[in-house]
Amino acid sequence: MRPNRHRNEPAARARQRGLSLFGLLFFGVVALVLVVLVMRVMPSALEYFAAKRALDKIAASGETAPLEIQKSFDKISAIEDIASITGKDLKIVKSGNSVTISFAYEKKVPLVANASLLLEYEANATSK
Repeated sequence: MRPNRHRNEPAARARQRGLSLFGLLFFGVVALVLVVLVMRVMPSALEYFAAKRALDKIAASGETAPLEIQKSFDKISAIEDIASITGKDLKIVKSGNSVTISFAYEKKVPLVANASLLLEYEANATSK
């Protein structure tokens, strides 16, 4: 008499665990899309953080003349490779002894074909 193989099959299926081929492909595609997105956005984000550091450095230096602040930003921009904004794009507001320096700009990052991502950056720094 042959043993009934089908009788033990549901128990064996209940113990099976893991990722199916479809699941693996799905998660692979999602991971690939995320990696491409990060690779496209990262240069723009690094440029923003460099511009923000430049503002903080200028504010800490204590310069108050708008023309000098713009020149300092342009010098730092040349070193840090900041191309999205220049010293003329800075908004400089004096209030008493302190100076507030700020900027705001948009960066359009192309993703695929005619799809793109619009990033809005804004930062400010106040001298003490």
